[in-house]
Amino acid sequence: MMPRRGSVRRAVTVSRPAAEVWAVVGDPARLAEWFPGVEAVTVQQGNRFLQTAAGTVLREEIVTVDPLARRLQVRLHGPRIVEHLSTLDVVALGPDRCLVLYGADAEPAAMALLVAGAAGAGLQRLAAHLEALGERTGGS
Repeated sequence: MMPRRGSVRRAVTVSRPAAEVWAVVGDPARLAEWFPGVEAVTVQQGNRFLQTAAGTVLREEIVTVDPLARRLQVRLHGPRIVEHLSTLDVVALGPDRCLVLYGADAEPAAMALLVAGAAGAGLQRLAAHLEALGERTGGS
């Protein structure tokens, strides 16, 4: 029997300053730049609306945007979702290197598993995007 609740954790090291990475990760409107399957994002009144490549619109409640802790949390709402809280943290590892941590807690548990693949791919895409941007702009 599958557990009712599930959790996933993913992480990636990015060779860019934490403040620079947070500028992308911590801006709820910039998700389409790096998360696979998200074509467009609209933010309004504490909610983020995601237009997916499949044409679906998903609503996420923006729970936390904490620039001091470099933490973004959103709660996904939708059919068949009892609970889905995603957390992104950016942790400095040095002046030009940081760790981006993604976690999701969901019910039903299958939702956490569904998100795991996309989140892992998204973090890899984020790192590649920011590192390439740094190279193009001559950043350290």
